[in-house]
Amino acid sequence: MRDLLVVGGGPAGLATAIHAARAGLDVEVWEPQGPAIDKACGEGLMPGAVSALTALGVDPEGQPLTGIRYLSPAHRAQARFRLGEGRGVRRTTLHTALRGAAEDAGVPLVKRAATNATQTGSHVVVDGVPARYLVAADGLHSRMSRALHLEGRPAANRRFGLRCHVETEPWTSYVEVHWSPTCEAYVTPVSARLVGVALLTSERASFAQQVSAFPELLEKMTGHSTGPVRGAGPLRRTTRCRVAGRVLLVGDASGYVDALTGEGISLALMQARAAVAAVAADRPHDYERDWQRITRRYRLMTTALVSSTRIPAVRRGIVPAAAAMPGVFAAAVNALARPA
Repeated sequence: MRDLLVVGGGPAGLATAIHAARAGLDVEVWEPQGPAIDKACGEGLMPGAVSALTALGVDPEGQPLTGIRYLSPAHRAQARFRLGEGRGVRRTTLHTALRGAAEDAGVPLVKRAATNATQTGSHVVVDGVPARYLVAADGLHSRMSRALHLEGRPAANRRFGLRCHVETEPWTSYVEVHWSPTCEAYVTPVSARLVGVALLTSERASFAQQVSAFPELLEKMTGHSTGPVRGAGPLRRTTRCRVAGRVLLVGDASGYVDALTGEGISLALMQARAAVAAVAADRPHDYERDWQRITRRYRLMTTALVSSTRIPAVRRGIVPAAAAMPGVFAAAVNALARPA
């Protein structure tokens, strides 16, 4: 019987497996998709995520990110990262790098889906396969969380993500966040000739329709080839708890507020380390406490920002306020950029 079975072979699951192998645990990963999984995401790694990846020995190729810039038609504000650079990295590049590190650590990566899990006092059985512990890291719409009745209530206000790539030389080393009355556009350079454009919105409309709300961005995109559009959502996800017996939820499967602050990968990497520490100590409920600590700042700041920007007057004032109070904006950016 293995010490740990990880269901989900994305960044959260692979990071969990690498930490587990380093801790001397017998671990296996199940993932039904291929070796390089793409996903609709902003593809910007905050400095905390870059540091966490470096600690894992993972160094994915990408573009340096020096800060965050907010833009509206009449105002702009920017803040540099104080604790080192972030990095724009194609999701497939990040996944390939983590998968290679897991393979180098001797972790078996099995192309297999998981559908059901039951527990006894001493182990978990996933589709007939026993393991001492299970980490469910199977994403935003976690099948394992649903099977174990750990899902919370669906969000009343739903937000969605759309992303495509523009084949052009990056025009900035900042992550640019363009604001319109109903949508944000995140611009992230991910290679020397590729820029990612991700939209976050509550409107159900095509990428082309929504990006037309950003004339300055649309002008930079015009005349350049664009890749396919990928979608994700609804983004908000709640869970009743993150530990149930010998099952631990890691990454988006454990709960998710919104992509607005760009912390998803950072949080997943920190959760992976904490989950493995709890399993190695045979104290799974320590992870619930650590999860609360790791995600507290993200949950508070992101929930407050998403909620307030549903009010049109507040939304219109976000970028002007950031421009008028550069010190406050810089402090907020760097609070989100550092590890929990």
